[in-house]
Amino acid sequence: MTDTTVHTTTQANPQVDRREGSLDAPQRHPLDWKSPEFHDEADLFAELERVFDICHGCRRCFNLCHAFPTLFDLVDESETMELDGVAKSDYWKVVDHCYLCDMCFMTKCPYVPPHEWNVDFPHLMLRAKAVKHRQQGAGFRNRTLSSTDAVGTLAAKPVIAPLVNTANASKPARAVLESVLGVHRDAQLPPYASKPLRSRLRSRPPSESEVVPTAHTHGRVALFAGCYANYNEPHVGEDIVRVFEHNGIPVTIPPREQCCGMPKLELGDLDAVARAREVNIPELARLVDDGWDLVAPVPSCVLMFKQELPLLFPDDAEVEKVRTAFFDPFEYLMLRHRDGLLSTDFRSGLGKVAYHAACHQRVQNIGMKTRDVLALVPDTEISVIERCSGHDGTYAVKKEFHEIAVKIARPAARRVAESKADYYTSDCIMAAHHIGNTLGDGSTPMAPMSLLRKAYGI
Repeated sequence: MTDTTVHTTTQANPQVDRREGSLDAPQRHPLDWKSPEFHDEADLFAELERVFDICHGCRRCFNLCHAFPTLFDLVDESETMELDGVAKSDYWKVVDHCYLCDMCFMTKCPYVPPHEWNVDFPHLMLRAKAVKHRQQGAGFRNRTLSSTDAVGTLAAKPVIAPLVNTANASKPARAVLESVLGVHRDAQLPPYASKPLRSRLRSRPPSESEVVPTAHTHGRVALFAGCYANYNEPHVGEDIVRVFEHNGIPVTIPPREQCCGMPKLELGDLDAVARAREVNIPELARLVDDGWDLVAPVPSCVLMFKQELPLLFPDDAEVEKVRTAFFDPFEYLMLRHRDGLLSTDFRSGLGKVAYHAACHQRVQNIGMKTRDVLALVPDTEISVIERCSGHDGTYAVKKEFHEIAVKIARPAARRVAESKADYYTSDCIMAAHHIGNTLGDGSTPMAPMSLLRKAYGI
């Protein structure tokens, strides 16, 4: 935040104590989503009007997602050129373009709590999505796209997966899919594996590595597979296991898991999130009690357990227990490195690597641990790209949003092209694939842990 911004803010609010203003670290408040007021539409619209008016007067977030340009265009094209000229029904257009990346809250907005204006734009959008979901439901397409366990269970089978993958690569089939389901024909769709990650890991013999605990880690990890690594690209999870075991970190999996709930959260289906919590949290809490740390291959899963569930269930001791034990995989490796326990016996360099820092990894406030670990590899040059990919799991595949998602991804794709890198990667491999699809040159990304495994030669 610049001095000018702070000066303007304090002058506009002369009674605000600086200690209560935007110089302090952002704070998230728990979501009182079970209260009647949370789902009261009139109360929601009053808060949307309050926050939208603040955003209109600030406009620092004009270059983030499409929600803010949508809001500002609505204002600028109204008769009054102020928010009072915008029809309340058009507020939903802003809500529909927010995919809860949290970047406005964490990197742009000067009015987040503890500032007295108490602006939390992403969680206000979440509230609006929850109200809309309670009133209208999700619709067939959104229910299908967000039911990742159900779809994955059907598709990730030896005979079915090749058929689904072939259909997803067929132009005529994609035209039908666009017409029937509203999935854009040019969107990158993830492949399905014939054997899910969890099935593969169950058949592996347990690691015989001696557990070496430290002040920061227990030295053994339970891998929450998540839907994407489980059903779509199991090698992403397998690479985590190989790299961790190479570093003397035994890896297990929870006896039972289901989707972390992030796809349902993005729809505003908080009851479905609660049902996922009822399955996952007891299993993970038991592992924590038994001395296991927790990691997940996809940043959105990590964020779900480290931020969203604790804010939805602030008084749940087991949710808090899981939160404190959950780590980003590269965060975990850097903690081991800090204690002198990370192997640096790399067999080959990686050359130039274009690294896209995924939004859901950045907002965890752990620093660029992926970059830091990869930078330990000799003969490796990392160029960091801090631009949103515009993917968000399902946003980029939907017919009405895909072209906007491609527009959002172009700066990141341009940076990849300009870097002339040997590899490009992202903490979120789905984001990396969307960047690759935007590049349109037939190239494919590698997951960061796959790069690390390559450097180890294991």
